[in-house]
Amino acid sequence: MDLEGLRAELGRWLAATPLNRVEAPEPLSTPPTAGPLMLFEAPLLAVADASDPLWARMREPEVVGPHHLLPGDWLPGAVSVLTFFLPYTAPVRRANRIPRVTATEWLYGRYEGGHLVEALDEALADLLRAAGWKAVAPATDPRIRTVAMRSNWSERHAAYVAGLGTFSLSRSLITRAGSAGRLGSVITDAPLPPTLRPYEDREAWCGRCGTCIPRCPIGAISPDGKDHTLCKQWQDQTLEAFRPRYGCGKCQTAVGCERGIPPQGLSRIRPRT
Repeated sequence: MDLEGLRAELGRWLAATPLNRVEAPEPLSTPPTAGPLMLFEAPLLAVADASDPLWARMREPEVVGPHHLLPGDWLPGAVSVLTFFLPYTAPVRRANRIPRVTATEWLYGRYEGGHLVEALDEALADLLRAAGWKAVAPATDPRIRTVAMRSNWSERHAAYVAGLGTFSLSRSLITRAGSAGRLGSVITDAPLPPTLRPYEDREAWCGRCGTCIPRCPIGAISPDGKDHTLCKQWQDQTLEAFRPRYGCGKCQTAVGCERGIPPQGLSRIRPRT
């Protein structure tokens, strides 16, 4: 089993699953796009070495924290960590370019899309198990928990280690398909070749254009980074308004990294060696 084969299988799963399609979106916050709404495009997929020294850095207080579990904590004998990024479709992204109000399409992408990501985590794990390997999806594991707004498994940091993307000023992950999307991961003992990590700096692909700063409805983003407490307060307000759905995504739409790496970041992609 190789990376391209797994990517093809995930693409077929995504095309077939009814979880990726909202047949008749209700007008939750804004008038929705007419017709069935597709949530995600084909996934990006990357692999990290479970013994990469960057994993230990996740336990530093300024990164995630000492509660962050290592791949081997989730799965003894872990060899590889697969991470994927699901880009939102154009209708989801376009709808949410409006200021302040979370678009109906984004609310579906955040909530229904969250259930899809968990199902895709398990589908990927099942593919590996069917091939004779062990696999664990941290997001669906009963050991997953959050301490001080930080999970004991960070999907964004896992994707960074795997070479999938780097962080933005708003702390979203910028991938080759942009920052507007969702992340997932699976830990396995399958010996998959690690993906090239084409950067050295954690914000290498961020152009620091500052476009995300005025996009934030609550002023949580500044030239110094993001105030996660303020961000959560706003997320909580959207939950109260649209329960059980919630979300914002303004810093991922109508910005230079919505659909790809901005020009300043493109110049920092490390060439293959």
